[in-house]
Amino acid sequence: MAVARRILQSRQVGSLLLFLCISAGGATTIRYSVAEEMESGSFVANVAKDLGLEVGKLAARGARLVSEGNKLHFRLHRKTGDLFVKEKLDRESLCGRADPCVLHFEIVLVEPLQSFRAEVRVFDINDNAPIFPNKEPLLKIPESTPLGSRFPLQSAQDLDVGLNGLQNYTLSANAYFHLHTRFRSHGPKYAELVLDKPLDREEQPEVNLTITAVDGGSPPKSGTAHIRVEVLDVNDHVPQFSRLVYRAQVPENNVNGSLVATVTATDLDEGFNKKITYSLAQNSEAILQTFQIDSETGEVRLRGPLDFEAIETYDIDIQATDGGGLSAHSKVLVEVVDVNDNPPEVTVSSVSSPLPEDSPLQTVVALFSIRDRDIRVGGRITCFLKEDLPFAVKPTFRNAYSLVTDRSLDREKISGYNITLVAMDTGPLSLSTETVIEVLISDINDNPPVFQEDSYILTVRENNSPAVFIGKVHAEDSDLGENAQVTYSLLPPKSGDLSVFAYISINSDNGKLYALRTMDYEAIQDFQFVIKATDGGFPSLGSQVTVRVVVLDDNDNCPMILYPLQNGTLPCNDLVPRSAEAGYLVTKVVAVDGDSGQNSWLSYHLLKASDSGLFSVQQQNGEIRTLRQISGRDPMMQKLVILVQDHGQPALSTSASLNILLVDGFSEPYLQFRDPAKHSARVNPSTKYLVISLAVLSFLFLLSVTVIFIIQVYQKIKYREKITIQEHFYDDCNFPNHLVQRGANGSLSQPCAYEMCSATCTGTSEFRFLKRFMPNFPFPHDTEEGKTEAASSLTLDSGRNRSQGSEGHDRVPDNYM
Repeated sequence: MAVARRILQSRQVGSLLLFLCISAGGATTIRYSVAEEMESGSFVANVAKDLGLEVGKLAARGARLVSEGNKLHFRLHRKTGDLFVKEKLDRESLCGRADPCVLHFEIVLVEPLQSFRAEVRVFDINDNAPIFPNKEPLLKIPESTPLGSRFPLQSAQDLDVGLNGLQNYTLSANAYFHLHTRFRSHGPKYAELVLDKPLDREEQPEVNLTITAVDGGSPPKSGTAHIRVEVLDVNDHVPQFSRLVYRAQVPENNVNGSLVATVTATDLDEGFNKKITYSLAQNSEAILQTFQIDSETGEVRLRGPLDFEAIETYDIDIQATDGGGLSAHSKVLVEVVDVNDNPPEVTVSSVSSPLPEDSPLQTVVALFSIRDRDIRVGGRITCFLKEDLPFAVKPTFRNAYSLVTDRSLDREKISGYNITLVAMDTGPLSLSTETVIEVLISDINDNPPVFQEDSYILTVRENNSPAVFIGKVHAEDSDLGENAQVTYSLLPPKSGDLSVFAYISINSDNGKLYALRTMDYEAIQDFQFVIKATDGGFPSLGSQVTVRVVVLDDNDNCPMILYPLQNGTLPCNDLVPRSAEAGYLVTKVVAVDGDSGQNSWLSYHLLKASDSGLFSVQQQNGEIRTLRQISGRDPMMQKLVILVQDHGQPALSTSASLNILLVDGFSEPYLQFRDPAKHSARVNPSTKYLVISLAVLSFLFLLSVTVIFIIQVYQKIKYREKITIQEHFYDDCNFPNHLVQRGANGSLSQPCAYEMCSATCTGTSEFRFLKRFMPNFPFPHDTEEGKTEAASSLTLDSGRNRSQGSEGHDRVPDNYM
């Protein structure tokens, strides 16, 4: 029990043996030591303290361990900075017989990127006992063997190193042999049996011995083998090698079957006892798998590959046996010559991906290290990029490098890079290694949305349905994700008038535009507004575009008769002297259409007449003329129905009725028209009709003045309300080239403005259409009342001109304009 306690205490003391060393070289390496077979979770050291960092800094900076062999044997507690054993360490599995056994790793801090090299030396403990490969070796010794002859025995194998390795051999008590221990230049100790007493096969044909191998541990461990010595009959000469030790140098890249060395031995005996056979005796399994010997010639050749990085030298035991069973031993020391057969090894410890496209120059992208196993012949290692990329390789310390940005990045041009690192040594027949590092470029909001067109022109037909789709705008953003998500919005006019939002709506997601209300071409022909496209980045970027909406006209207005008046109050009479010749201008039908273009082109047709052969209507201008000379047989009263039709699809029309009185002279006052069927008695035309005409004209003049005054006052009040809305869609309110000002001759006023053209657009009194301009918004008073006002104004002018005498019989008065 006391022994077990001491063993436990010695292991605990050994597990706590650790130290920290700072290397005197150019790069700092943190060194620790730990005993093997320490349990998982055993404490090694506090890394944060050794690095001079505060507790918690390792976790904040994303510390992690990176091993050269891609297998971590230790675990780092980032909060406390303590380094622990991750799994039980077996020095023999990790390093074999190499001493010291050192495990290398790196401590990488991510934010910012920083790397520290560290190594842990694993100390050996006596956990392996010596073992003989052959537990019962057989020695055949002739009985004539002289005293003092030596017989090498197989070496015991002990996986431990140093004092814990094989230290000594002991032999069981016997009368014939004693044990002599010898040292190899490379390899464990071995023992030789020394003959102390002559053998006598007849007295004792076989001798049994026990050999014990003891290591230097505390407590020591041992292993045994039972030797059986068979005494042979007389063969009194043993083979003799030409050399005790043969030496050879073999490049590690020699192929199998290559000659390593040739050993020779001779025997002074004759006959069968002189024939010598060579063999590889008492050698480890590694030697038997690597070398072979020709049993007759003694040529030692390669059987398997050599690797200088694994084993640098081999100590081969050669046995020569004659035909009588006598044998001699020699050594072949093989030195493996290093060649440049290993390309550099690149180990990438950390990569920053994705990388923001606005990263400044010299930003660390990756950390990596390079190792060449051909230390002696590999020469100096160079590292460079295979392609011309905006990155550069920057050395940090010995065999460690960082990949940094060398030029500015633009994700819209290249969204990612496959960076090929080339590591090349400078040895004979230089070797290289290519390693690809993938780095993605992350997006930042550095591009505003761009509209596909500089400006947009959209059309919408009047009388549209509310919420009808009229077009869309589209902007592209070359950024990615939320930075490329475009939102559309209407900008308020600079004047501050927000009435455009009552007419137009935009879908903020796709840029589709909708008309919120029904458009009226007669009120507004076009208007424009500004749309802004904004991306979803932070801070957001935007751009603007101007959109012009053009309203297309529909044929939705019937022609309106301005003259003669069709108000149903008094009959409209035109007087024609019976002396009128053919082609005499009787009157002119004046009509306008609120539409535009072809929809406002008017034509006049004689729909019905009392005498269809007496009058005709000019289709283009509505002039009514006589077709023949009036005779005394023609009735005094002539009724005409004139059809006024536009050219829209479908066409709309309006009819006008008028009475034409055939009189002998204009001195007769024709105030009323009496149907001859009802009034058969004739009165004196020269007196009665003159009085009637003067009374009608006086009444119409007073009525027109009164109506015009009321309308003028009403429209001035409404005009002040409309002028703000009008300014939103027009640069000014003067409407150049579209208004007819009222002058002294009684023409139309500005608040009731009309655009007037002749049928041939010559600017004469032959009207083609008369069009009223309205503001952008419909108003309740924009109905027949306004039309009645214009008709009244024209009627007044007509009556005034007709009262000036016979001059009106030759042409239409100019002040209709």
